[in-house]
Amino acid sequence: MFKKILIANRGEIACRVAATARRMAVQTVAVYSDADAHARHVSACDEAVHIGGSAPKDSYLRWERILEAAKATGAEAIHPGYGFLSENDEFAKACADAGLVFIGPPPSAIEAMGLKAQSKQLMEKAGVPLVPGYHGADQDPAMLAAEAARIGYPVLIKASAGGGGKGMRVVDKPQEFDAALASCKREAINSFGDDAVLIEKYVQRPRHIEIQVFGDTHGNYVYLFERDCSVQRRHQKVLEEAPAPGMTEAMRKQMGDAAVAAARAVHYVGAGTVEFIVEQKPDGAMSFFFMEMNTRLQVEHPVTEAITGLDLVEWQLRVASGEVLPLAQHELRITGHAIEARICAESPDNQFLPATGTLQVFNVPKCVRFERSAPGAALTASVRLDAGVAAGDAISPFYDSMVAKLIVHGQTREEALARMDAALGQTHIVGLQTNVQFLRHVVRSPSFVNAQLDTALIPREQAVLFNQEPVGLLLAVSATVAHILLVERGLEGVDPFSRRDGWRSHGVQVRRFAFAFHGETVNAALTYLHDGGLHLAIGEGGASDVAPMAGSLTVAAVGGDIDVQFANRRNTVSVYRNGDSTHVFSNQGATQIIVIDLLSHAGDAQDEGGRLTAPMPGKVVSLAVKVGDKVQKGQPLAVMEAMKMEHTLAAPHDGTVTNLFFAPGDQLTEGAELIRLSA
Repeated sequence: MFKKILIANRGEIACRVAATARRMAVQTVAVYSDADAHARHVSACDEAVHIGGSAPKDSYLRWERILEAAKATGAEAIHPGYGFLSENDEFAKACADAGLVFIGPPPSAIEAMGLKAQSKQLMEKAGVPLVPGYHGADQDPAMLAAEAARIGYPVLIKASAGGGGKGMRVVDKPQEFDAALASCKREAINSFGDDAVLIEKYVQRPRHIEIQVFGDTHGNYVYLFERDCSVQRRHQKVLEEAPAPGMTEAMRKQMGDAAVAAARAVHYVGAGTVEFIVEQKPDGAMSFFFMEMNTRLQVEHPVTEAITGLDLVEWQLRVASGEVLPLAQHELRITGHAIEARICAESPDNQFLPATGTLQVFNVPKCVRFERSAPGAALTASVRLDAGVAAGDAISPFYDSMVAKLIVHGQTREEALARMDAALGQTHIVGLQTNVQFLRHVVRSPSFVNAQLDTALIPREQAVLFNQEPVGLLLAVSATVAHILLVERGLEGVDPFSRRDGWRSHGVQVRRFAFAFHGETVNAALTYLHDGGLHLAIGEGGASDVAPMAGSLTVAAVGGDIDVQFANRRNTVSVYRNGDSTHVFSNQGATQIIVIDLLSHAGDAQDEGGRLTAPMPGKVVSLAVKVGDKVQKGQPLAVMEAMKMEHTLAAPHDGTVTNLFFAPGDQLTEGAELIRLSA
């Protein structure tokens, strides 16, 4: 076994690898960029080496600096994690040339599976089923359009060197092909340095099911069962589970054998994932087609660990050091059901636009944090969290938007579902937008509950997934007032004149509040009664969409939470103040409400009018208009790139373009005015 390894990655996967290495008495070396100088993965390792600037191209993608760090610290091997250099055959070769072990497959396997077109040709020879498509080298746009017509619409354009949903577009009709191809190629060249694409038939009602495989240097191969990754947004996974619902033993063996055949075809070593598209037919039958092989550990590997009780990073280290696979196929078993939710900094109600900011609050459910406990305990825990951040850390625009992974395990899928919903409800994040509440909506949606899974689940269930307000105005206001009262009580001293109970020698005190809730101004009045009670009236004289409600208010602190009784309802809530915003978390969900200072409030914020501004830091990719053009509301005006994804900016209303403030290639800060329109 190795004595010391370098982890060529960051965030939660670097912390995850370090935890297993520590248990195995293997020393670890972290590498970090300017932005990550104080990141958790740096302190999680025994040593750390600075390798460059904040942008990945200036640090985590500069393998010569990583190799220098490994040699300088005496590391014997490099674990690439996932992303960055994990599937770069040139880096794997460079490791070997430097006398270092690459903890992953041989460069030849990475190269063979790295190009989707080439890998499909290999799989065809190996007898693995393929989706009808074009995987050739001719990249002439006219020829690609002709191939799309031959295959039949809808088709899927995919970057040949791609992954993670980047450089991928679904095209429904011929008129959309040219624009989709151009966008695909742009994103592919930016992400992978290669704009070659392939075209496939877009399978209707597809499920995305992948098989975890392992190979060693002695010619042994196993599959560690399957994961269903069908719930996706923008071709990126949202929820993953194992085993796949509805999977029969016969089909599991067929898919497992096909995955092992794929691994054998390229003499694979280490952890890999063979991804299949599964077509669901009207009669209930399913057929599967090879999609691609990810030559690395997957983000969703914890669900496989949960149902097998195995540490896949430990297996990686053992195989890379020359050991035989710890178990044979007949010794592997499935126990229970596991689900993983990817918690990301993004706004689901705004087309999943990535978000940046500081984690002012990062409270998680009572669970096992993998890097802080014995991995064996984490693998079998009912609730597990893998994270590379803590409260006070920043989510920057330089890297992926994933904040953490929440993994639950139960004896049945129903038990795992209940645990996931409860765990998400106990996850409180303040300081930036996240998808936590959206994930709760997905977990509760009819399609997911009933395991009616396919890659169109999110658009199909959009009525119950987006723009939801489960908390409601009454609870938001009463909880916020309760929080204000408890904070004020905490400021009371022994001096009777410091008490804040509203006592008056005659009459009663009426205290007035104003709130902004989802664009509405809501008034409230709190009356301090002579008997020490409180009376709260909400909605009187405001523009809220609920009838005015009044009643007694009872407030009590319960640990770090608040017990609120109002309008014949009792709720236990967690409340956090962040500037003018108050964040309320309850069993029903979470919401945000703004407290308006009645003494200094000067009205609503100035309307953006005809200003089109950058929603987050990024780079201008292209402009679709010029000064003088007339545009319609919703018309695409520009494309910007942020957090490794392209985002289209559309006209907020009809008008004429009067100013263009930036050009393609320019960097934008959040809120920068890009285009101005006249009405």
